[in-house]
Amino acid sequence: MKKPFFTVWIFARLSTKRFFRDRLALFFGIAFPVIFLFVFGLMFGRGGDVSFRVGFINQSDSAIATEFAGQVRDGTIFKVDKSVNTFDEAYEKMNRSQLDATIVLPADFGDVRSGQSNPSGRAKVIYTPNNEQAGRAITSVIDAQFKGLNGNFVTVVEPFTVTGEPTQNKSLSRFDYAFAGLLGFSIVGLGIFGPINVFPELKKQGILRRLHTTPLRVWQYFVSTAMSQATVGLVAMAVLFLFAVTLFNLQVVGNYIEIILFLILSIVTILGIGLAVGGWAHNERQAAPLGNIVVFPMLFLSGTFFPRYIMPEWLQSVSNWLPLTPIIEGVRLLITEGKHLVDILPQIALIGVWLIVIYIIAFRVFRWE
Repeated sequence: MKKPFFTVWIFARLSTKRFFRDRLALFFGIAFPVIFLFVFGLMFGRGGDVSFRVGFINQSDSAIATEFAGQVRDGTIFKVDKSVNTFDEAYEKMNRSQLDATIVLPADFGDVRSGQSNPSGRAKVIYTPNNEQAGRAITSVIDAQFKGLNGNFVTVVEPFTVTGEPTQNKSLSRFDYAFAGLLGFSIVGLGIFGPINVFPELKKQGILRRLHTTPLRVWQYFVSTAMSQATVGLVAMAVLFLFAVTLFNLQVVGNYIEIILFLILSIVTILGIGLAVGGWAHNERQAAPLGNIVVFPMLFLSGTFFPRYIMPEWLQSVSNWLPLTPIIEGVRLLITEGKHLVDILPQIALIGVWLIVIYIIAFRVFRWE
């Protein structure tokens, strides 16, 4: 092995060993993303189940009202807040967005009115303007339930009907969709927060200054750091995959070799941002604010925590060019949609452009002290 590359290999080994001996680095590099995984897994782990948080107020004593109330409370569509007993309590919780809507059965619900032979009633679904979409959906669900109930009393021949037909392929669950964002969050944590925390400390202790007096070159230091972070990153990704597949039934339909190659490219690219920020900053007071300015727009605009399609179109157009966006999109296409590297060449090309730009900046702004 030639001497320059032998030096790279030695520093890569030292950096990797230092990471796995640092309990704080292990926590934020591996354990912290796993905690986020559990949070998102518990939120979305059930896949496509849809439910609404509602208050339920039954003012009727009829048998039909009692039976319907039991169906609502025991079903999976509505999560009834049992602490709500009056409309004032429900109104207060709806204003705080703790409830999507409130279902009210009036006092005459289920009674037989004069001139009629069958019981009747009109339930109310009350919601705030901010939750109009959920309110309309809840109204539609209850209307469908009442149609089944009405069939017990009157026979109506409907001239137009509709049936549902499932496709042969399962769609992505909410957790499958969110997992790519969790990987993006982990890559950002390892690639940016790691260097901006380590480099200022190394400068403070004079370690980088002493390294500068040796034949070590900047490119060797960068390559060794990239090798070390890629190794650590793959270990962290493997832990996330292990928990996601075994505990939350993540469906990995892509090729693992292609996923690994894409993750290495992504980790090295994002690491360049950390090398630039950490290498430029003299101390933690400079590194932390600049790191946050770079990181948080990417986390919130690149689809890390919520899908980009809910953003305005102009904001989607802007976020398309952030370095983390093609990473998350590429990971999602490879893992959950079974695409191959040749299918995501636009994402790879954009990452490649960012890789060149970021490392040119990192080489220019890097300081040994």
